[in-house]
Amino acid sequence: MSLLEMLRAAGPVLWILIALSIYVIYLLIWRYGVIARSGGDPSSMLARVHGSLVQQDWLAAQRAAQQPSAVANVVRAGLERALTGKDSAVLAMNEAAVLEEARLTQALPTLAAIAQISPMLGLLGTVFGMIHAFQVFSQTGSPGPSQLAGGISEALINTAAGLIVAILAYFGRNLLKTKAEAVLLQVDRVREALPAWIMEAELRRNGQLSGMFIPAYDPDALPSRRKAL
Repeated sequence: MSLLEMLRAAGPVLWILIALSIYVIYLLIWRYGVIARSGGDPSSMLARVHGSLVQQDWLAAQRAAQQPSAVANVVRAGLERALTGKDSAVLAMNEAAVLEEARLTQALPTLAAIAQISPMLGLLGTVFGMIHAFQVFSQTGSPGPSQLAGGISEALINTAAGLIVAILAYFGRNLLKTKAEAVLLQVDRVREALPAWIMEAELRRNGQLSGMFIPAYDPDALPSRRKAL
């Protein structure tokens, strides 16, 4: 039996599974690109932001954060409210971080749902195939292997297709989740660092701090409070 004949014998459920597999691949490519553009190493950008704040140059700090990344979006939100006080900046950063988390994890529930539904669709196709096989029994008292092959093929192909789509969706969800968590970890760490830099800039502006400075962003020195997605 050729591949085309197997596809035809598998029934309509298989075409639904094929459509789901194409959609899963589309989601993976699209969301992976979005997360990749939102990530990257923010150390150089944050060093420029910190240096500008030390010099009390707020406009230069905002220009340094003009990048299409999640960390830069959160930093810009904090800097735009920085002159109204540290608490206001922290609130703005928290709001921006929530938006970034929603944007980066956008496809994860969909992939999780597909991973759960696909095996059930495969099982549905399996049931249809077995029904067709038993219909042959009802019409022919002693059916031969060739007469039963259609229903059995439909059952097995749908079972395999459902599992393949579920595995692909599950793998894709975990891949995107890992990438998103890495970006959100950077967001959490800069949320710890930027308020201290803003406070440092305010102290310098008021003449209460000179010479000393707060260390720049260190991705390994700040704790993370990321929750499981």
